[in-house]
Amino acid sequence: MSDTITLGDVKENAEFKSLIEASNECLKALGYTEHGLRHVGYVSKTTANILSTLGYDARTVELGAIAGWIHDIGNAINRKHHGLTGSVLAYDILVRMGMDPRETALIIAAIGNHEEESGTPVNAIAAALILADKSDAHRSRVRRETADVRDIHDRVNLAIKKNYLAIDKTKKIIRLVIQMDNTSATMEYLQIYLSRMVLSERAAAFLGYWFELVINGNVINRRRPVGKLNDHPKAGETEVSED
Repeated sequence: MSDTITLGDVKENAEFKSLIEASNECLKALGYTEHGLRHVGYVSKTTANILSTLGYDARTVELGAIAGWIHDIGNAINRKHHGLTGSVLAYDILVRMGMDPRETALIIAAIGNHEEESGTPVNAIAAALILADKSDAHRSRVRRETADVRDIHDRVNLAIKKNYLAIDKTKKIIRLVIQMDNTSATMEYLQIYLSRMVLSERAAAFLGYWFELVINGNVINRRRPVGKLNDHPKAGETEVSED
């Protein structure tokens, strides 16, 4: 039965463990930020929290957590189109584990659509995964042994002291709040993350919400009037991610 395949089962699967480790090592060789257990843990938890906050059933929430945990395994093959290769890898493993193919199809659609180059929110899990994945910019992602402030990706991530997603169900807003110090700047953040934020707007819209990006208290892409923004979720908002 499909409900016997849990997030815990997926975390303990030797193939998934090896692919997550290999993906992180491949991206390390290519000079990318951390894509190991910290990143997949954040994305898994945040995907599940988004779906739970929006009222999806427990099984959909768990499928979202599973998708978040394994969304980057395609990087073990190649960075380019890693969502597509990862979805193929995931389908084979999940079906062999005994997951219902219909549930597996939801997960691989989410994995295959999380890249900004070619992805689109095709189901609720995919939309939540996109929002979770694209929100994970933070100094803890920088590899300390290879950190280089001359590299824009390292410089931007090192500047980010706090980030979180908050959902305001009353105003129908999903808000990504970023706090940066002055070692980088909003323009540099947008230089490397703009296409990801555009995909996040589409993901929020799929879920019936507006997406807002707030950097150091400034709303970058306001879609409708909002009240004063603080450093913490306001009344009516639920924080769904942790830095």
